[in-house]
Amino acid sequence: QVQLVESGGGLVQPGGSLRLSCAVSGSIFYMITTNWYRQAPGAQREFVARITSSSTTNYADSVKGRFTISRDNAKSTVSLQMNNLKPEDTAVYYCHTYWRGTAYWGQGTQVTVSS
Repeated sequence: QVQLVESGGGLVQPGGSLRLSCAVSGSIFYMITTNWYRQAPGAQREFVARITSSSTTNYADSVKGRFTISRDNAKSTVSLQMNNLKPEDTAVYYCHTYWRGTAYWGQGTQVTVSS
Protein backbone atom coordinates (compact mmCIF):
# COMPACT_ATOMS: atom_id res chain seq x y z
CA GLN A 1 0.00 0.00 0.00
CA VAL A 2 1.28 3.44 -0.96
CA GLN A 3 0.04 6.60 0.68
CA LEU A 4 0.74 10.14 -0.48
CA VAL A 5 0.21 13.18 1.74
CA GLU A 6 0.56 16.71 0.35
CA SER A 7 1.22 19.86 2.35
CA GLY A 8 2.26 23.45 1.82
CA GLY A 9 -0.62 25.00 -0.07
CA GLY A 10 -2.10 28.38 0.73
CA LEU A 11 -2.91 31.89 -0.45
CA VAL A 12 -0.18 33.94 -2.10
CA GLN A 13 -0.05 37.14 -4.11
CA PRO A 14 0.92 37.15 -7.78
CA GLY A 15 4.69 36.97 -8.10
CA GLY A 16 5.02 35.16 -4.81
CA SER A 17 6.33 31.70 -3.98
CA LEU A 18 5.12 28.51 -2.33
CA ARG A 19 6.72 25.15 -1.66
CA LEU A 20 4.59 22.02 -1.77
CA SER A 21 5.66 18.71 -0.26
CA CYS A 22 4.50 15.16 -0.86
CA ALA A 23 5.35 12.56 1.76
CA VAL A 24 5.29 9.00 0.41
CA SER A 25 4.76 6.08 2.77
CA GLY A 26 6.21 2.64 2.22
CA SER A 27 9.65 1.37 1.31
CA ILE A 28 9.37 1.85 -2.46
CA PHE A 29 10.04 5.55 -2.64
CA TYR A 30 13.52 5.23 -4.10
CA MET A 31 12.12 3.16 -7.02
CA ILE A 32 9.19 5.28 -8.13
CA THR A 33 8.46 8.20 -10.39
CA THR A 34 6.40 10.88 -8.66
CA ASN A 35 4.24 13.44 -10.43
CA TRP A 36 2.44 16.64 -9.54
CA TYR A 37 -0.90 17.36 -11.20
CA ARG A 38 -3.31 20.23 -10.66
CA GLN A 39 -6.98 20.85 -11.22
CA ALA A 40 -8.52 24.28 -11.47
CA PRO A 41 -12.27 24.84 -10.95
CA GLY A 42 -14.21 23.64 -13.97
CA ALA A 43 -11.09 22.29 -15.68
CA GLN A 44 -9.58 18.88 -16.23
CA ARG A 45 -6.70 17.67 -14.10
CA GLU A 46 -3.42 18.51 -15.82
CA PHE A 47 0.19 17.41 -15.53
CA VAL A 48 2.57 19.85 -13.85
CA ALA A 49 5.91 18.12 -13.19
CA ARG A 50 7.56 14.73 -12.84
CA ILE A 51 10.68 13.34 -11.20
CA THR A 52 11.93 9.82 -11.80
CA SER A 53 13.79 7.53 -9.44
CA SER A 54 17.05 8.75 -11.02
CA SER A 55 15.96 12.39 -10.59
CA THR A 56 15.23 13.08 -14.25
CA THR A 57 12.66 15.86 -14.38
CA ASN A 58 9.95 16.98 -16.80
CA TYR A 59 7.68 20.02 -16.68
CA ALA A 60 4.58 21.31 -18.35
CA ASP A 61 5.35 24.22 -20.66
CA SER A 62 3.19 26.50 -18.54
CA VAL A 63 5.46 26.13 -15.49
CA LYS A 64 8.93 25.74 -17.03
CA GLY A 65 11.40 28.18 -15.55
CA ARG A 66 9.12 28.93 -12.58
CA PHE A 67 8.60 25.57 -10.86
CA THR A 68 11.25 23.13 -9.66
CA ILE A 69 10.60 19.54 -8.59
CA SER A 70 13.03 17.70 -6.33
CA ARG A 71 13.22 14.59 -4.20
CA ASP A 72 14.75 13.62 -0.88
CA ASN A 73 15.16 9.85 -0.72
CA ALA A 74 16.17 9.96 2.95
CA LYS A 75 12.85 11.60 3.85
CA SER A 76 10.73 9.87 1.17
CA THR A 77 9.54 13.30 0.09
CA VAL A 78 9.03 15.08 -3.21
CA SER A 79 8.88 18.87 -3.23
CA LEU A 80 7.57 21.39 -5.74
CA GLN A 81 9.07 24.86 -5.44
CA MET A 82 6.79 27.33 -7.17
CA ASN A 83 8.11 30.82 -7.93
CA ASN A 84 6.65 33.81 -9.74
CA LEU A 85 3.15 32.45 -9.21
CA LYS A 86 0.35 33.67 -11.44
CA PRO A 87 -3.42 33.73 -10.91
CA GLU A 88 -3.74 30.96 -13.50
CA ASP A 89 -1.70 28.69 -11.19
CA THR A 90 -4.67 28.63 -8.81
CA ALA A 91 -5.75 25.01 -8.42
CA VAL A 92 -5.79 21.99 -6.18
CA TYR A 93 -2.39 20.33 -6.51
CA TYR A 94 -2.13 16.54 -6.31
CA CYS A 95 0.78 14.21 -5.82
CA HIS A 96 0.63 11.01 -7.88
CA THR A 97 2.57 7.82 -8.44
CA TYR A 98 2.06 4.51 -10.19
CA TRP A 99 3.18 1.23 -8.72
CA ARG A 100 2.52 -2.36 -9.85
CA GLY A 101 -0.44 -1.46 -12.01
CA THR A 102 -2.10 0.86 -9.52
CA ALA A 103 -2.28 4.65 -9.53
CA TYR A 104 -2.05 6.41 -6.18
CA TRP A 105 -3.15 9.97 -5.46
CA GLY A 106 -2.85 12.24 -2.50
CA GLN A 107 -5.79 14.18 -1.11
CA GLY A 108 -4.67 17.43 -2.72
CA THR A 109 -3.64 20.83 -1.41
CA GLN A 110 -5.19 24.14 -2.45
CA VAL A 111 -3.04 26.85 -3.99
CA THR A 112 -4.67 30.23 -4.51
CA VAL A 113 -2.86 33.07 -6.24
CA SER A 114 -4.70 36.33 -5.77
CA SER A 115 -4.15 39.93 -4.77
